[in-house]
Amino acid sequence: MKFELPEQLIFMKNDKAIQKHSNEPMTGKLCVISGATSGVGYEAVKSLAAGGANIVMVVRNENKAKVIKKEIEARYSVVVAYFIADFSDLKQVEKAAMDILDKYPRIDILINSAGIHSTKRKLNKDGLEMVFCVNHLAPFLLTKLLMNRMIESSPSRIIQVNSEGHRFNGLKVDDINWKKRFYTGLRSYGASKTAQLLTVWELAKELEGTGVTINAMHPGAVKTNIGNDNGILYRWFLHNVTWHFLKDSKIAGDALYYLASASELSNVSGEFFNLTTLEKPADHALNQENQKKIWSLSIKMTGLEKKDDE
Repeated sequence: MKFELPEQLIFMKNDKAIQKHSNEPMTGKLCVISGATSGVGYEAVKSLAAGGANIVMVVRNENKAKVIKKEIEARYSVVVAYFIADFSDLKQVEKAAMDILDKYPRIDILINSAGIHSTKRKLNKDGLEMVFCVNHLAPFLLTKLLMNRMIESSPSRIIQVNSEGHRFNGLKVDDINWKKRFYTGLRSYGASKTAQLLTVWELAKELEGTGVTINAMHPGAVKTNIGNDNGILYRWFLHNVTWHFLKDSKIAGDALYYLASASELSNVSGEFFNLTTLEKPADHALNQENQKKIWSLSIKMTGLEKKDDE
């Protein structure tokens, strides 16, 4: 009798699956990518530029952005621009979005790749738990602010770089800032990624019939610098132990190119991919009651509630 993994563990099999690829050109497309100076975001920049896309990077480090702009433009003969926004500061995210809207009449692809992992509970200047802000609230805000332009530019695609880490859960709607519970890095990371998935489903409903699709993806067990802001022991373990078990992040860039360009996905929306393999998320990330609560909370915490009233 053939052994089959339980549905909620199928991601372990999908991690080793043969990945799909796309050679469809992206010539002249405008791709906005956050977290573009390292890891998954940087690989997405290279893949999309190689396919002919023009790139708009949303980055925290201007010096890194300048180097990458020069490198990509020289190598692929595309146009690369960048806007500065630290995703721990929602005001900076809002300003970057407004500046992008002022400059570009169309946006074809939005990839939210910026993310952090913290072993200690930290709050930003507005009192928001840092991981939840960077991994969920900031990309949610950027997506909502750019969404109407993407509808005007349709067909277009939004891809939220999520994680199998959402399976750690940790999401408590009444304790987003971890004031009532013992904080752990894995569970706070899982909470942020679960919240992102819950809003992806709601955004997919909102975008029905607009020509804009939105999907989430796990970028694979790849080498990135996420967690580099943690202590010296964590960083040593990451680079000297964990990295030996991880794959080259290029596979994530290739997967994002497929998700951004493949014509077979032109009408696929509201789904979760493990790289290029369609996959069912954890049950808690599909909870409809929490979906409504997190949507309302995200609108309020990002200040979009006030904008809707204006």
